[in-house]
Amino acid sequence: MNGPGPGGGHGDPGGRDAPGARGDGPGFAPVRVLPAGPHALLVELADGEHAEAFHAELLRRRERGELPAVREIVPAARTVLLDGIHDGIHDGIHDGIHDGIHDGIHAGTGERTPGERGAGARERLARDLASWRVEPPQREGREPVEIPVVYDGPDLDEVAALWGVPAGEVAALHSRTAFRVAFCGFAPGFGYLTGLPERLHVPRRTTPRTRVPAGAVALAGPYTGVYPRPSPGGWQIVGRMPDPGALWDPAREPAALLVPGTPVRFVAVGAVGAEDGGAGALPTPRAGEFPAGRARVGDSPVGA
Repeated sequence: MNGPGPGGGHGDPGGRDAPGARGDGPGFAPVRVLPAGPHALLVELADGEHAEAFHAELLRRRERGELPAVREIVPAARTVLLDGIHDGIHDGIHDGIHDGIHDGIHAGTGERTPGERGAGARERLARDLASWRVEPPQREGREPVEIPVVYDGPDLDEVAALWGVPAGEVAALHSRTAFRVAFCGFAPGFGYLTGLPERLHVPRRTTPRTRVPAGAVALAGPYTGVYPRPSPGGWQIVGRMPDPGALWDPAREPAALLVPGTPVRFVAVGAVGAEDGGAGALPTPRAGEFPAGRARVGDSPVGA
């Protein structure tokens, strides 16, 4: 297990295109909408920006009540997964899709099975999604989440060499970048942050580490990530977040500090006090302002 890779989506569902399941938007290539399991659709987009725009449009339409019942909407690098398309079917009902029996019409009644109704809802939604015209993502005027970082990572010199700058300039270049959470994965609280220009993209390490400490700030491909817990990982570590506990708090809603769409800014700080590991007087992460209807971080009940 090498940790999250710098690309990839939710995987290949192995299905064919749903009828009419192609669409496009201004400046975007056509999308593909594929069945994924009995009650899900996988929307394949042109790139990360298209995926971000499509995800934002799904959330807007769901908030306005214009989207059929969907249990989960999960963005990834170039895909968005819509899971739990039931058309009134409750979880746990064993229909023809689940157990392979009673396909199509109930014997002797002429009525559609719950599985057929669910499949019909999914096909209708697939056609609808393919017809959408999605605008480029709108950047909300929302204050970023600020993450303090001590830039003293073990791969700092290697990253500096790849960037063609002295090691001392890595912190300045990285902390001046405006980041945004593209999607989450790998581990609870791990966000894939985009924003680095292409000239600052770096490859994964040739040999992954068997243990990356919690709080490690690392780079791979176009992404920056902060490890919320110790784990194996193959990204280039440039620094550390002194107190990574804020990245994932199950008692908070949302539990993740870095949710898709969140703007993020890294703040370079110095290591303070060798006796306390350098974290004694460092600032804690500061949450940005959330739009109306979204809870503020800290409120109670709300491959790397």
